[in-house]
Amino acid sequence: MGFFEAIVMAIVQGVTELFPVSSLGHAVIFPRLVGWGDLVHNPEFLPYLVVMHLGTAIALFIFFWKDWMAFLRGVVKADTPRALLDRRIFLFVVLATIPAVIVGAALEHKLRDAFSNPSLVAFVLILNGAMLYFSDRIAGRGVGELDQLNWKGALAIGVAQCFALIPGFSRSGLTIAAGVVAGLKHEDAARFSFLMATPIIVGATVHQAPKLMHSGGLGFAAIVSGVTAGLIAYGSLVVLMRWFHGHEFNAMKPFAYYCAGAGLVSLALMLVI
Repeated sequence: MGFFEAIVMAIVQGVTELFPVSSLGHAVIFPRLVGWGDLVHNPEFLPYLVVMHLGTAIALFIFFWKDWMAFLRGVVKADTPRALLDRRIFLFVVLATIPAVIVGAALEHKLRDAFSNPSLVAFVLILNGAMLYFSDRIAGRGVGELDQLNWKGALAIGVAQCFALIPGFSRSGLTIAAGVVAGLKHEDAARFSFLMATPIIVGATVHQAPKLMHSGGLGFAAIVSGVTAGLIAYGSLVVLMRWFHGHEFNAMKPFAYYCAGAGLVSLALMLVI
């Protein structure tokens, strides 16, 4: 994999991992459209994938460091109302992470292999757009803050995250949509979604680390791609959180239109390429 391809994929990863448009779906479709082949199943792509995930996880931790420090205080010093509330939210993050860990351990490779056909992924991307659109229509204008989330809502968000194992469905899109349907404001649903993403992405990175060591470690291009993905991911967080803060009503609609359009255009292009 060349340096140019590595940087381009890092930019794609940094944007699509957090925007509700499916990073895995783009990782399957984009290389196919530009003639780079199947990168997802290419062993040479593994080092790049690992460091790009690590860069994204670092960006998430830096952006939400105050939340993680509050969780730490809530765990070690739960003798104030605020600390008790922070510990409760942290436990909900843990609870919401469990379903994807269980399902991912059992079915991740099977689902990726079954749904890795670019045309099928493009169709699922269209379904992702429909899911985003109708989640806003169902939820209306959410009013709940993260402090009001209960364990049932957290578990429902965690179950929704499991469907992101299918390329084309967005992890952030599914979890934000589930949070909004559960009554949260888009901004608070996004905050919870991104807090959930940190342990999931770190876990995926650790899981792939032994394979990385066997593949010969990291090269310069892989390291640069990780840094690039992290910087782009941080910028994506800034844009997304500002968007959700200022657009409560129909906040998912632009992403829904993008997914539907990208899926349809990709299908059309793959018919002629």
